[in-house]
Amino acid sequence: MKILVVEDDKATREYVQKGFQETGAIVDTAVDGPDGLFMATTNEYDVIVLDRMLPKMQGLAVLSALRAASIATPVIILSALGHVDERIKGLRSGGDDYLAKPFSFQELQVRAAILAERRKQTANPGTGPATTLSLGDLTMDLIGHKVTRNGSEIKLQPKEFQLLKYLLEHPGQVISRTLLFEQVWDYHFDPKTNVIDVHIAKLRKKLEENDQSQLIHTIRGAGYVLGPA
Repeated sequence: MKILVVEDDKATREYVQKGFQETGAIVDTAVDGPDGLFMATTNEYDVIVLDRMLPKMQGLAVLSALRAASIATPVIILSALGHVDERIKGLRSGGDDYLAKPFSFQELQVRAAILAERRKQTANPGTGPATTLSLGDLTMDLIGHKVTRNGSEIKLQPKEFQLLKYLLEHPGQVISRTLLFEQVWDYHFDPKTNVIDVHIAKLRKKLEENDQSQLIHTIRGAGYVLGPA
């Protein structure tokens, strides 16, 4: 995924840039409205993260100029102006999503991924939703709810299946324990619980049966990544 972050606040800009880069994304940055508009109209991006309060040219003016130029790249507006009227104003100006500051990076990352995937499906309507996910000799049949590795079926519990599905949807990306907890268990992360570690250990053991190579790797202090050894 390639992302443009237009944000004048250095701390916020670097925080967002670092977060996306840790997921494997390519990130360009701009510090003011004209610079952001120039980059957005001269490069291809999957998602643009756009601050509203920018020097030289306000974020909504940048957004209006993009839409006037027929640039359809999904835009997530970031703003300290979080009142419902302000959010509506941003969406009516051509924004695809609106996130008020302060914000959770995990939420921003998920919203960006959803917008990028939605754009991909819109650009390729004939492809339809994926019915299988795969990585090397590992295959997940989403219709039959079946997982095989090197032709042998792996019996997974429902939560293990959901966990592996999320990892297969983000191959090569470092996924934090917090994000897994929010996306697979669908509630906020409790730092006191080890439920993620337990499920990862069980899933890893099943995937590595019969001396199969390791696929789930632990990145100390960051999370997990699914990929070849």
